[in-house]
Amino acid sequence: CPTSSHCGIEGVLEAYHRSLRSVQLYGPTNFAPVVNHVARSAAAVLDGSQYFVLLIITDGVISDMAQTKEAIVNVS
Repeated sequence: CPTSSHCGIEGVLEAYHRSLRSVQLYGPTNFAPVVNHVARSAAAVLDGSQYFVLLIITDGVISDMAQTKEAIVNVS
């Protein structure tokens, strides 16, 4: 993957920017349910054989900011 432009965070950001050309963002944007869902999935893996990374990319408008902050703190 060292020679591919689709690796790592750069590839994620490239895909995000490409998708913005064809997707219209609108609200409400609620991240707390997503954070909690991923946390439940991660908690189900009891043997430590997997890890989960949740990358949140936003246009800056988060409708449930207080709940999202609380969820991130609680699951970390």
